[in-house]
Amino acid sequence: MITILQGTADLAYIMGFVLIGAVVAFIWAPLLSKILYRLHVIKGTKTELSKIGSHSYKNTTPVMGGLLVIITVAVITYFFNWSRNFTWVPIGVLLLSAALGAIDDFMNIYGSERHSRKLDHVMRLIRVHKDLRMRIWYIVTLPWTAFKRMSVWFGSRPGKGIFVHEKLILQFIAGSLTAWWIYAKLGPAWHFIYFPFDMSINAGIFIIPVIIFIVMFTANAVNIADGMDGLAGGTLIITFSSLTLLSWINGFGEIAILNATTVGALVAYTYFNIKPARFMMGDVGSLGLGALLAVNAMAIGETSSLFFLGFIFYIEALTVVIQVTSRYLFGRKVFRMAPLHHHFELKGWSEEKTVMRFWVAHFIFVVFGFWLALH
Repeated sequence: MITILQGTADLAYIMGFVLIGAVVAFIWAPLLSKILYRLHVIKGTKTELSKIGSHSYKNTTPVMGGLLVIITVAVITYFFNWSRNFTWVPIGVLLLSAALGAIDDFMNIYGSERHSRKLDHVMRLIRVHKDLRMRIWYIVTLPWTAFKRMSVWFGSRPGKGIFVHEKLILQFIAGSLTAWWIYAKLGPAWHFIYFPFDMSINAGIFIIPVIIFIVMFTANAVNIADGMDGLAGGTLIITFSSLTLLSWINGFGEIAILNATTVGALVAYTYFNIKPARFMMGDVGSLGLGALLAVNAMAIGETSSLFFLGFIFYIEALTVVIQVTSRYLFGRKVFRMAPLHHHFELKGWSEEKTVMRFWVAHFIFVVFGFWLALH
């Protein structure tokens, strides 16, 4: 376990930032809500859920409410907790990922339908196109075309927003920034993956692809879990609360304050997101906070505990992977609908029951992950 004594902060001082984050977010939340309603920033619900009465009101509920957390955390950190050693890269990754989400939200709302060329169409063009140069071009770019088509499996179709492969490129940049910071700037101690009971693995330079993958996967996992009122907000409060305490225990005062600020802002967001939601998080919030979660956990040396600290997010993401794989390889569904929270909803669970039971399950696994992190 990595432990740094420099820059530690008193726990009471750290907890004060929970209150500061909450107060600041509560103060300007009505302004954000008014702006979102005035701009009619509304995405609507999934087609499969549109006939469920409990989802009907969401057709008029704005998204991009995650800006409440993103802006609050960024501003408070800049003025009261700015550190070139420990907070500027997490905030940079937060803002970069949030910007990607904001673009996707805006395109889904205001953009026009987008289509990508199918693989069989490209294969046909390779055989029949009259221009030899174009045929060569299609052959050279065939692996990229195949990657784009495979990535579409994990996206919503049809869509107006950013394609999955475009998201992955930008998320790769965010993950690379994190990997550079951890590998090159934080020091050799961060080249290890630490496990409970004093076990560790020196990953060396291979820690770089591990970091990139974790940042990308976690950002998308939180994005996938943001599908019911209160679900993402409540579970993120639990996760960032545990990260706050772990950061303080391990001696990372600046990161502890950053996590505490995030908890406070999330409390305010969740207050307005409880059903019936005043606004929803949107990609701007879920992608940004998912990336921040991964960065902060790895920065304090808790990579091995991250699965449990973000349990419900990873489970939700894995159900999507399982569903897509089963559908395309075996032609059948494993779940009534993925991600998992919609499976239970279609089985007859109310949205409130699903959310609260997910909160409880998530809390149990986060406590287990916290316990592991202390060993």
